[in-house]
Amino acid sequence: MRDVEGELQLLNIYDICSEGSKVLGPGIRYVIWTQGCPFRCKGCATPASRSLDTDKKICISDLADDILSRPAIEGITISGGEPFLQAGVLADLLNITSSKRPELTVLAFTGYTLKELIWPEAKRLLSHLDLLIDGPYQQDLNDNIGLRGSSNQCFHFFTPRLLPWKDELIYGKRKVEIHISHNKNVVYGIPSKTLLAI
Repeated sequence: MRDVEGELQLLNIYDICSEGSKVLGPGIRYVIWTQGCPFRCKGCATPASRSLDTDKKICISDLADDILSRPAIEGITISGGEPFLQAGVLADLLNITSSKRPELTVLAFTGYTLKELIWPEAKRLLSHLDLLIDGPYQQDLNDNIGLRGSSNQCFHFFTPRLLPWKDELIYGKRKVEIHISHNKNVVYGIPSKTLLAI
């Protein structure tokens, strides 16, 4: 997909879980971790995703094709890094996937608070989300509960589609998965305080 100036629309990513994860939202979810974050949260679970330098760029048309080619996928989870640094490109990606697979639910994490997400691209991305989990990670508020890193972070349900899982998402036990990627073990999920301390 190209922008209005004819340039390919590229998303700078840290990683993807294309085979699907069951620990970052309800069902089997395609997970995208974006590269680049302006926050320096102490105890960050993915510090390698902070750098604003280019890691891996992928054309959103190719990424959309990959998502749409996987019939087992039930939703998309977007994390980081900080997704809202690339809000416009992510909104365009979700515009493609939602037009072909409108049943896919979408949730995203951000270090910004909802009231800070006021620029046009951010609002476009918000319009594609069923759930936003917002706020910076605060290590001293990590209570090992729910699909968020610390208790200051808030759940914003923009549609009713993920409400059946509301209690589990907010108060449920954290889970992690170990995937083998490029001959190394990768942990997916919201780590416990114990894992983050290792």
